[in-house]
Amino acid sequence: MRILTTLLVTVALATAGSAARADAKAEGKAAVVGKAAPDFTLKDLGGKEVKLASFKGKTIVLEWFNPGCPFVKASHSVGSLVDTAKRRTKDGVVWLAINSGAPGKQGNALAMNTEAAKTWSLTHPILRDEAGTVGKAYGATNTPNMFVIDKTGNVVYAGAIDNSPDGEGKSPQGGKLINYVDAALDDLAAGRAVATAVTRPYGCGVKYGS
Repeated sequence: MRILTTLLVTVALATAGSAARADAKAEGKAAVVGKAAPDFTLKDLGGKEVKLASFKGKTIVLEWFNPGCPFVKASHSVGSLVDTAKRRTKDGVVWLAINSGAPGKQGNALAMNTEAAKTWSLTHPILRDEAGTVGKAYGATNTPNMFVIDKTGNVVYAGAIDNSPDGEGKSPQGGKLINYVDAALDDLAAGRAVATAVTRPYGCGVKYGS
């Protein structure tokens, strides 16, 4: 009986620990909304440095990216990420993809990222955050995980690209597909507060090194 009790307590503690870690991640994501976007300097696939501060005064979208993730593949092939970046950059929005996968992890390889950019006709920068510093500063937990920064430099949206957790746009919760990034950008363009500022991201976990 003592052994069974000990086992149950151990399982309960492990479960509680997992839940606490999940809650901490969710709180980290939500906490960044309404605050100044953490600044960063990262290199793109060609080795050129890109500084967030250089886009001061512009609306910015950050997309956490992993070309090996099935959800990222689906979203860029048939889902909400197929043309959102292209449409919005034409309007003057800055769009930056960030890969926080550590060396050796799924989707980290330079060649895979370069090939994905060609396959999906991505014209915006894909930045490499191999140490995971930037991803953790934003509380990015999934790929894709989206953040919208307004012209004053504050984060006004954090969460999923849309409400269809299959990544394909075919199973929207509530029956109607909502592109949360589009909606946030529309609110900003109209001078309104972002109506939906935080949603729960879906997809693969970010492949941090630790």
